Amino acid sequence: MSNLTRWEPVREMMTLREAMDRLFDDAFTRPFSTSGDSVIPAIDLYQNADEVVVKAALPGLEAKDVQISVTADTLTLRGEIKHENEQKEVTYHIREHRYGMFERSVMLPTDVQTDKAKADFENGILTITLPKAEAVKPKTITIKAK
Repeated sequence: MSNLTRWEPVREMMTLREAMDRLFDDAFTRPFSTSGDSVIPAIDLYQNADEVVVKAALPGLEAKDVQISVTADTLTLRGEIKHENEQKEVTYHIREHRYGMFERSVMLPTDVQTDKAKADFENGILTITLPKAEAVKPKTITIKAK
């Protein structure tokens, strides 16, 4: 007798999804991912009860080289990684640094108070803190017992 195993396409899809997750994880482990000749900074976006925080890895840049804009539910980072002087009489064996303009836009998970936003830049990490709008903050209601 042979053992027959029922084919379940959903199980196959999960392995494909895991493979795609691994591919994206590998692609975004560098501070800047590359898409052709463009440069896209890696970011972390998270929220807590009071604020939304975005951290962007921008090694080699200074605060004056980055522009931040928040409109409605979208945060946009713009800047330029300037090309250092290229040496003419050298042979590059590996050249992975990317130079040029970049722009990265992300959808914010909730409404924020743009007028109270703060941005800090330290050791190549840009941290943007956006307080949540009062309407979306969780409210606690006390119960009065009789």
